[in-house]
Amino acid sequence: MTETKETILTIRDLKKDFGPRKILKGIDFTVKKGDVVCIIGPSGSGKSTLIRCINFLEKPTSGEILFKEKPIRETFKKLPLYRTKVGMVFQQFNLFANMTVLENCTVGPVRILGMDKLEAEKKAVGYLEDVGMSGYVNARPSQLSGGQKQRVAIARALTLEPEVLLLDEPTSALDPEMVGEVLQVMKKLAEGGLTMVVVTHEMAFARDVASHVIFIDDGVICEEGSPDEIFSHPKNQRTKEFLSRFSLQNGA
Repeated sequence: MTETKETILTIRDLKKDFGPRKILKGIDFTVKKGDVVCIIGPSGSGKSTLIRCINFLEKPTSGEILFKEKPIRETFKKLPLYRTKVGMVFQQFNLFANMTVLENCTVGPVRILGMDKLEAEKKAVGYLEDVGMSGYVNARPSQLSGGQKQRVAIARALTLEPEVLLLDEPTSALDPEMVGEVLQVMKKLAEGGLTMVVVTHEMAFARDVASHVIFIDDGVICEEGSPDEIFSHPKNQRTKEFLSRFSLQNGA
């Protein structure tokens, strides 16, 4: 008998307007424990707005976001506590320039979770080791490449031990040769069972690593399903047009 996976996030009829512009027009999906949900679609389709709304960096105009099937306000008194459970990795890294790599990774656990500094440092070093950055604990962000910064940003998010990690186009600000090192870290996290929601233009990653793919265009979900359904047997004409721009044959 197949074990039913716990539902971590539920998005219901989520809408977001910026003045007269309707960016999200009613988004519905769920994220279960261990899922890797990849959100794909053209630029300007609402993908990043969606993931920012899930983390409440943007306040939704209407709709509901449930954490473990309860409204967020019922479960968490303050948003910073919610964000320890629903972590975020940004396009532009957002590291603190005046802090070392280690300090970047310990400030959250110490200030938000009240963790002892030595305990936080031990935990941070472990996660930095996982992403191949333990040798850079005393470096400043200005001394790191883009790929290194993003790996530190991932480690920083993991130090709060989130139940789901949101990644907003984590490779889009990187030089092409640095993209692979970050995707490899993400693949390793997926294989380890971390629940992730990833906005990405990396179609091969979505095809090979995702458990579920959502195609968004013009603020609505046009199509969703398994990677095989979306990449090999898309039904929606808009999905077909979008994917026709990407060569994914023969493992490309």
